[in-house]
Amino acid sequence: MPSPVDAGGGILAVAGDLVEDIVVWASEPVHRATDTAARVFRARGGSGANVAALAASLVPTRFIGRVGADAAGDALVAALASDGVDVRAQRAGRTGTVVLLVDVDGERTMYPDRGASADLQRVDPEWLTGVGWLHLPAYGLEREPMRGELARLAELARSRGAGVSVDASSTGLLGALGVASALELVRGIRPDVLFANEDEAALLGLTGGGAVAASVAPTVVVKHGALPTDVIADGRLAARVDVAPVPGIRDLTGAGDAFAAGFLAATLAGEGVETACLAGHRSAASVLTNPGAANSA
Repeated sequence: MPSPVDAGGGILAVAGDLVEDIVVWASEPVHRATDTAARVFRARGGSGANVAALAASLVPTRFIGRVGADAAGDALVAALASDGVDVRAQRAGRTGTVVLLVDVDGERTMYPDRGASADLQRVDPEWLTGVGWLHLPAYGLEREPMRGELARLAELARSRGAGVSVDASSTGLLGALGVASALELVRGIRPDVLFANEDEAALLGLTGGGAVAASVAPTVVVKHGALPTDVIADGRLAARVDVAPVPGIRDLTGAGDAFAAGFLAATLAGEGVETACLAGHRSAASVLTNPGAANSA
């Protein structure tokens, strides 16, 4: 299959959250109302920042977001820049934090406090200079002012010839928005590609294709964990792309972000959708044995 758009290179820009992750790896089944043995890690996080950091070794990458005017914000900006990302960050308020509880099977429960990230607004249009693709995690659609700002950035990027993608992000987020409202928000952005995992796709009515899938994006990519990834083009199931086995999976955090990073880097290089999916699988595999969205490389 061809690329979802005529990607002509350029910078991959990601507008989203940059927060501190506190990752708790349970060492045994969780005991309610008492102690559970665990290991605790602190890391740079945020879905948008994860995509940018994981793509930076593959394609020129820029992050657009907002962090607090505090020491935590200083450290997060420096950490993301050290990954090779061109960081364009507004500074105001309090930096956000996400606590991630990871059970012994690698599944996560997240407690997000997005802090300043959710207040992204009035982004300088120059921050989109040279951008060939803009990626938007749906976390940014949770509330205003960021919700309207992402729609504005998408329109501006498209007017300059860039591709646009959205990641469905979270069933909790989609449920809180309401399925109908979430779909309308995505349709308003008019993405070229929508990414969703199996549960998100089922909630939104995208599984297997159909009129809803056709209405939200020309290309919908549905990930099924270790099972083949579905590529839905114009509402029809167009391809199923096998996933190579990954031994020693410990933490699923950031796997979707890593997939988007690999997929979009390949797309900007002019690869077709199936090849881009394989690149996404390789990128996702690189984070599955580490705490949070850290790359094992």
